[in-house]
Amino acid sequence: MSSLRALVVSMRPYQWVKNVFVFAALVFAKRLGDPAAVLLALAAFGAFCALASAVYLGNDLSDRERDRAHPDKKHRPIASGAVSPRMVAIGMACLVAIGSALTAIVAWEHPWFAICPAAYLANNLLYTLRLKHEVLLDAFSIAAGFMLRVYAGGVAIGAPISEWLLLCTLFVSLFLGFCKRRAELSLLGESSHGHRAALAEYSVLFLDQMIGFLGACTILAYAMYTVDVHTKQHVARGLHWTVPFVIYGVCRYLYLVHRRAAGGNPTKAMLKDGWFLANGLLWTALVVWTIYRHGAGS
Repeated sequence: MSSLRALVVSMRPYQWVKNVFVFAALVFAKRLGDPAAVLLALAAFGAFCALASAVYLGNDLSDRERDRAHPDKKHRPIASGAVSPRMVAIGMACLVAIGSALTAIVAWEHPWFAICPAAYLANNLLYTLRLKHEVLLDAFSIAAGFMLRVYAGGVAIGAPISEWLLLCTLFVSLFLGFCKRRAELSLLGESSHGHRAALAEYSVLFLDQMIGFLGACTILAYAMYTVDVHTKQHVARGLHWTVPFVIYGVCRYLYLVHRRAAGGNPTKAMLKDGWFLANGLLWTALVVWTIYRHGAGS
C-alpha cells in the first residue's frame, strides 16, 4: 500500500456517513426543495467530513503506541508505520484548511455557524488529550460531537432544531458509544486497561444496563417527537408510522452487538448488515414521503 493510499485509509472516508446528521434540519424543516439551503447544508456536511478526517488522523497519531497492542488496531496504517508522522501532519493541515474554507462559505450567510465546527474541534481535542481516558465522559464527548452536527445543520440553513430530535441524537449516540465500549471490553478482556484506562472502569454487566436503557430512551424520544403537537402542526402528521422502523433498528443493532460481536465499529456494522441497511433506507424514504407528500395540517 502506497503512503498516499494509506493516508486516505487513515482518513476513514467511510465514516463520513456519520455526518448525515447535518442534514436532519434540512429534511425535518421541509427545506429539501430550497436550492440555497441544500447547497449550504452540503457545504456544512463537507466541512464536518474534512474536520472529522483531520480528527481521525490526530487520534491515530496520538494513539499509535497503544494501537500497536490492540489485535485489530495494530493494522491501522499509522500504527503499522505505513504513514510517517510528517505526512500525517501535512494531511491534517490540508483537511483543516478545507474544513475552514467550507465553514467560511456557510458562515458568510449564517455567521453563528462558525462556532459549531470550532466547538467540534475543541471537543475532539479534549477527547484526544483527556476525555477518552475518563469513564462515562468518553461516551458523552462522542455524543456531544453528534449533537453539534445536528445543531450545525440547523444553523447552516437558519432553521430551528426540535428539542426532541436533539435528545434523540444524544440518546442514540450514547447508545452506540457504550456498544463500542462493550465490544472493546469483550475483545481485549483482561488486557483492556493497557489499551485505554477508561475501559478498566467498565464492566460488561454495567454496559449492558446502560445500552438497554439508552436504546429505550432513543425510541421514546423519537416517538415523542413524532406525536408532538409542534411536529404535527409544522412538520407533518403521520410520522408515528416511522416509529416501528426505529424500534427495529435499535433491536437489530443490539442483535449485531450480542450475536455477531459487531459493535466495535458501529459504522461498518451498520453498512455491512443488509437488514439494518434496508431498514434505514425504508425509514428514510418513509420520513421524506410523509413530510413532503403529507405536510403539516394534511
